[in-house]
Amino acid sequence: MSASLSLPEPDATTADTTTAPDAGGFAALGLAPALVDAVTAKGYTAPTEIQAQAIPPLLAGRDLIGQAQTGTGKTAAFTLPLLEALDLRRREVQAIVLAPTRELALQVSDSLAGYGAELGALEAVTIYGGAAIGKQLARLRQGVHVVVGTPGRILDCMRRGALSLDAVRVAVVDEADEMLRMGFIDDVEEILAATPSSRQTALFSATMAPEIERVARQYLREPVKVNVRQATRTVANIEQHVLCVSEGRKLEALMRLIEAADHQAMLVFVRTRATCAELAEALEENGHATAALHGDMSQSQREDVLRRLRAGRVDLLIATDVAARGLDVDDITHVVNFDPPMDPDTYVHRIGRTGRAGRDGASLLMLTPRQRRIRTAIERHTRQPMTEIRVPSNADLAWARKERFKAAALRAIEEGGLEVYESVVAELIADGAAAEQVAAALAAMACRHRPLLPTGEVARTRQTPEPTAPPERAAAVAAEPAPAEPAPAPAAAAPAPEPEPEPERPSLPPTRPAGTRPRKGHTPADAFVEMFLGIGQNAGLRAGDLVGAVTNEAGVPGEAIGAINIGPRSTFFGLAPDHVDAVLRKMATAFIRGRKTFIAVARPDGGAPGRDERPQRPPHRGTRASGGGGSAPPRRKGAPRRQR
Repeated sequence: MSASLSLPEPDATTADTTTAPDAGGFAALGLAPALVDAVTAKGYTAPTEIQAQAIPPLLAGRDLIGQAQTGTGKTAAFTLPLLEALDLRRREVQAIVLAPTRELALQVSDSLAGYGAELGALEAVTIYGGAAIGKQLARLRQGVHVVVGTPGRILDCMRRGALSLDAVRVAVVDEADEMLRMGFIDDVEEILAATPSSRQTALFSATMAPEIERVARQYLREPVKVNVRQATRTVANIEQHVLCVSEGRKLEALMRLIEAADHQAMLVFVRTRATCAELAEALEENGHATAALHGDMSQSQREDVLRRLRAGRVDLLIATDVAARGLDVDDITHVVNFDPPMDPDTYVHRIGRTGRAGRDGASLLMLTPRQRRIRTAIERHTRQPMTEIRVPSNADLAWARKERFKAAALRAIEEGGLEVYESVVAELIADGAAAEQVAAALAAMACRHRPLLPTGEVARTRQTPEPTAPPERAAAVAAEPAPAEPAPAPAAAAPAPEPEPEPERPSLPPTRPAGTRPRKGHTPADAFVEMFLGIGQNAGLRAGDLVGAVTNEAGVPGEAIGAINIGPRSTFFGLAPDHVDAVLRKMATAFIRGRKTFIAVARPDGGAPGRDERPQRPPHRGTRASGGGGSAPPRRKGAPRRQR
């Protein structure tokens, strides 16, 4: 996963060996001509393995158990036969599809709408939690043919009397293993028990846990079993990488990898919602077009994120496993496991978001040295080795920046419209400047915010010796003039190295490093006032804590907060000048992470303000003050009172 990835062809020894799809295409599977036309109109000419094996028995009315991984085309494998089973003249619920997440339910509904557009007046409704139930109930009472939804909301609609399953002909349980993991399996059984015993049932799952097998035995009648060994095939066209790095350097390593990789859209998996929001914020503050996708977001927010991703306005998506369920975006070229998965199956599900529809993809697993056993378990599960890589060096970043700069320049030349600029260049040359110097000056102006030769603005490199760059890239970097360094002072003898004293200013990289381009509408970096906060890492302070305190206590908008630099015992951050007085006044008695804050404008020399420069605060009387964020924490029950 260096500056540019060249993906190898799948190894014939690890490719899937199941029966190939029928050469006759979708028409040979027995689908109605209208459905065949709808499929081919979307650009699909041959069925996938799961489609070729599942569609014929489903068309014949058989129950089915389909075991296949994400990205195999299983949604079309059950939606196409389901559409054929409907009688559109009867406006009643004839089919129900259970999905574990809102995203997957919406994906199934989109598939039904797309494939069923030529069948007639198909009425389908998607019901899920997190959306207004009133509209969903009204839609059900109007009469629909298909209901797609999450188990909890479907049960809610049934108990309110708005949804009857008495006329259901087809029931589909999608991603049953995820239903089990999320605790929905009892709800699934209750829903299936409310449908007629004569229904046709299809159950799809990536893995077959004993509990899922029990449900299949109870609710399916002599099912046809289809097992597509997609786990190996999905991995075969994905170039897998692993990076071992300490926990404290993961964010630094990720930033360098993002810049060095030639990616179109990158999906980064994390384990918790909190990490998802914090990582997305950190990457966005560093100039990346980033969005988060987690369970705390409303449905409208989630749909907006997916629209931006598909439109190319977002190239980094940070997501949790549950939130990414059902995510179907063909442009994802890289999947990064920032937090390792809970098990190998989850790993395969994650990386299945790239390399879709026959495309190649790349994945990265980030591990700490103590997590190396996870790599062994995954390699044993996928039967494919991972390539261990290193953190991209400054030489790698320089090579990547030059390549992107040259590509952008060539695109500008091809697009034309450069006449005005050509005349300016001609005037400069006529005034005596060399053509190469003019071009170099313009290039330097264009790259002012991100120089072609990195100087440490992406992340610190002194903690770890920098790896040697690839020969061809190292040669390219060596050809550039190195920045001048002051000559060392003469000394009689080289003294023994002394431990570096802790600087008064924090040495951690800021949330938005100097030199990066601020987001649209933000205050320019050089216009921020540098503020000092008297707590840091020793208090457990995080960037999100500081931003939340400043925005909530002082009413400051997020875009008015600049680079945040958290040190061991103190913190510096940028603040738009218009909000300085309000922050000093309203946060004088506030608490952050349970501690009183000392906040002031930093000295011009960048140091902390002295005691005599600190604002006066009301004396503490030993009682809890009234108010919001400025109130002191209550005395712990049983704790001795402070002696006066």
